Amino acid sequence: MKQILIKNGLVITMNGQRQVFEGGDVLVAGDRILAVGMVAPEQIMDDAEVVDAKGKIILPGLINTHVHLSQQLARGIGDDVDLLTWLRQRIWPYESSMDLEDSYISSLACCLELIKSGVTTFAEAGGQEVDGMGRAVAESGLRANLARSTMDCGEGLPTRWQEDTQVALQKQEELLKRWHGQAEGRIRFWFSLRTIFNNSDELIKRTKVLADQYGVGIHMHVAEVLEEIQFARESRGLPTVEHLAKLGVLDRNFLAVHTVWLSDKEIDLFALHDVKVSHNPGAAMKVLGFARVPDMLDRGIPVSLGTDGAPCNNRMDMMSEMYLTSLIHKGRTLNPQVVPAEKVLEMATIYGARCLLWEDEIGSLEPGKKADLIMINPTSPSSLPMHDPIANLVYAMNSSNVESSMCNGRWLMRGRKVLTMSEEKILQVTQERAAALIKKAGITLPERFPVIRTAAQ
Repeated sequence: MKQILIKNGLVITMNGQRQVFEGGDVLVAGDRILAVGMVAPEQIMDDAEVVDAKGKIILPGLINTHVHLSQQLARGIGDDVDLLTWLRQRIWPYESSMDLEDSYISSLACCLELIKSGVTTFAEAGGQEVDGMGRAVAESGLRANLARSTMDCGEGLPTRWQEDTQVALQKQEELLKRWHGQAEGRIRFWFSLRTIFNNSDELIKRTKVLADQYGVGIHMHVAEVLEEIQFARESRGLPTVEHLAKLGVLDRNFLAVHTVWLSDKEIDLFALHDVKVSHNPGAAMKVLGFARVPDMLDRGIPVSLGTDGAPCNNRMDMMSEMYLTSLIHKGRTLNPQVVPAEKVLEMATIYGARCLLWEDEIGSLEPGKKADLIMINPTSPSSLPMHDPIANLVYAMNSSNVESSMCNGRWLMRGRKVLTMSEEKILQVTQERAAALIKKAGITLPERFPVIRTAAQ
């Protein structure tokens, strides 16, 4: 079994004691961590690969709990519009025009950006062409929960997406059987509910039954906009979260995304049922509002971080999300001590693992856990001097500081060079494929300034 010894770095373990080892080591054997901290010489094999991490920071790979792989080719088509315009006039025409190859290319491009920003694990919120997503994730070397965007009702759905409840559930079961446990166990499949706008009560209840039957989770956009709460009251008689509680879907395997419009009672319901939360600050700040993250953390609710998709956040960059999270709640509450740097780092690592029901294997650097880690080079004008490494990671560094990453004991990136994919080829095909897809979808974007097209064009 091949060994990799990463030695003499600043190891931020995120273990139960939150230990940090200065001049510490991490010994990897196969796909797992063998030792952390001070590694005994007798544990190291003669042919081990040795990486000198002097001056570097070693920490668990970042975990992004809300991603839309299929939306990567749509970056920039949904800016400066309200949510329903964004959804019905931009994203639905775009996504419903995708084929399997579009999904594959979009997913490759997204995985590339995730790797370069320090992500080793993510949760896909659900697209239509899951086979394209799975193929890309398998090739990228990343760890992921995949899902299919599931809807059985709602106004304005593209014809291609209109299906009854039984078909929606059957397709998800087929995908679970095809993808769950694939790619050396790096891929899991979860059930997905798009929103209460597009999910019948029957679909919600039967999804819960299947998720429990297969021992997996449910990924759903919840309490995203005020219009959703009004819709839920008018159509179901209760706001979204209270209605989900009535249906019996709130549980430890339920991941609620955004959760911007929650009442005190609904936060209590989350805490009572051990519901998991994905906070997406970049996407929320564009149109959704301020999630009550400090209140949820105070109630012991595991809140993780996600980027959402490229057309609503524009940046699939968890380093940016950590920075935003650290700022917006301080500004909203006028309390500089809420959501401190160490809490943000927990949200991006061990809390993310809890939210994806993967905490037994990832989220911290501990013997026996999967070898998912990143190496940070703090030597940059924007991040030095470094008096407080934890604070600098959250408040000063960015994705360019992520130098290397490993998932399942395999190097995905070394020295900023991605090893599992051709970055140059992906970037080229991404632009070409995106332009063709937007034209196919019939989406025309307004010109913000007068454009003079020269003869050279």
